[in-house]
Amino acid sequence: MPAALTAWLTGDASADRVVPPSGFTAQLTLFAAGVMTFLTVFALALSLATGRLAERWGDDLARASTVRISAPADQMRTQTAAALRVLETTEGVESAQALSAEDQQALLAPWFGPDVPVDALPVPQLIEVTESDGGFDAAGLRLRLSAEAPGAVLDDHTRWRRPLVAAASRLRTLGLLSILLIGGAMAAMITLAANAALAANSQVIGVLRLVGAKDRYIARAFVRRFTLRALIGSVVGMICGAIAILFLPDQGEVGLLTGLGFRGIEWLWLPLLPLAAAAVAYGATRRAASRVLAALR
Repeated sequence: MPAALTAWLTGDASADRVVPPSGFTAQLTLFAAGVMTFLTVFALALSLATGRLAERWGDDLARASTVRISAPADQMRTQTAAALRVLETTEGVESAQALSAEDQQALLAPWFGPDVPVDALPVPQLIEVTESDGGFDAAGLRLRLSAEAPGAVLDDHTRWRRPLVAAASRLRTLGLLSILLIGGAMAAMITLAANAALAANSQVIGVLRLVGAKDRYIARAFVRRFTLRALIGSVVGMICGAIAILFLPDQGEVGLLTGLGFRGIEWLWLPLLPLAAAAVAYGATRRAASRVLAALR
C-alpha cells in the first residue's frame, strides 16, 4: 500500500479530534451509506437480471415460430400433415412438430385450469417451428402454407418479441437510473451530516485557525473521517444485500423475477459498491467542507 494512502487512512490524531467520533452525524453517515448500498445491491441485481432476461427473450423468441391451423374437424389432420410437409421442405426451418393434445392442454391450463377438455373444444392445432441460425423467408412460407393448407397461419412472434425485449431493456435502464438516484440521495445525506458536524464544531475550527491551522488541514480531517464512515456503512449494507439476494425464494421458470440476482463474474460488482460509496462521500464531504469553512471565515 502506498505510503501516502497509508498516512491518509491512519490520519492525524490531533486533527481527528475536530470531528465528533459519535453522535448524530456519525450515525447518519453510517446509516445512509449502509441503507443506500443495500438498495443499490437490489437495483444492480434487477438491472443485470433484466439484461439477461432481454437477451433470453430475444434469443428464444427470435428462433421460435408457431403455425396455427384452424380447419373443420374432418380436415384438421390432413391440413396438419400438409403444413408439416411444407415446413420440412422450407429452407431455414430446423424442426417442426405438431403439439399433442396434452401439450396444448398444458398451454391452456394457466387460463382454463388443468382439466380443460381440449378434444371437446374448437382449439386450433399448433405446430411449433424452430428456425435455423439463418432463419426463413416468412412471406414465402406464408404463401406456400396458404396454398397447401388454407387454414394455416404463420406467427413468427415478431409482434410479441419486440415489446417484451423493449420492456426488459427499459426495466434495465430504470435499474441503472435508480442506482444514480440512490447515489445522489446518499451524497445529499452525507453532505447534510458534514454540514452539521462542521457547524457544530465552528468554535473548535476558530481556535484551530488562531493557532495557525490551515483550512486544508481541517477539511482533510472531516473528509477522512466521513469517507471511512461511509466505507464501513457501505460494506455492512453490501453484505446484508448479498445475503438477502442469496435467500430470495426460487420462482422456478415462470416467475417474473426469475433469475433476479448475480451470476458468476457479476458478483465482482459488489465489492465495487463500497468503493463507489466512499468516493461519493469523499466528494460530498470535501465540497461541503470547502463551502462551510469559507463561510466561517
